Amino acid sequence: MQWIHDPSQSNVDNLNNECHHASKHFKNKKKAYLKAKIEELETNSKIKNIRYMYKGMNDFKKFYHPRTCIVKDDKGDLVADSHSFLARWRNYLFQLLNLHGVNDVRQTEIQTSEPLVPEPRASEFELAF
Repeated sequence: MQWIHDPSQSNVDNLNNECHHASKHFKNKKKAYLKAKIEELETNSKIKNIRYMYKGMNDFKKFYHPRTCIVKDDKGDLVADSHSFLARWRNYLFQLLNLHGVNDVRQTEIQTSEPLVPEPRASEFELAF
């Protein structure tokens, strides 16, 4: 998004490089997907599993849709690389859990050494089956 605010040649080149890498990444994902599907069809054909063979062949009629893993970071910028993506989710979940005081619950459970949920009684266990 920097190239919108500062359309210098270096920012445009960076954008073009990122687009090239993304395109290359999705081409490789598509090749791996198709190779796995073909191997699955061959396996189903060899073991005479006709239903799954035809189901797999029908899947080829549909197009491959690559998934993009893009999230916004704390500043609102888009993040696409896997390390930043995982770090963002880790921070988000940490903030979410701390918002509800999960750390306090763990410390209370450790101090009292009593479980937060009582064990089921024998009658409850029998009713489950």
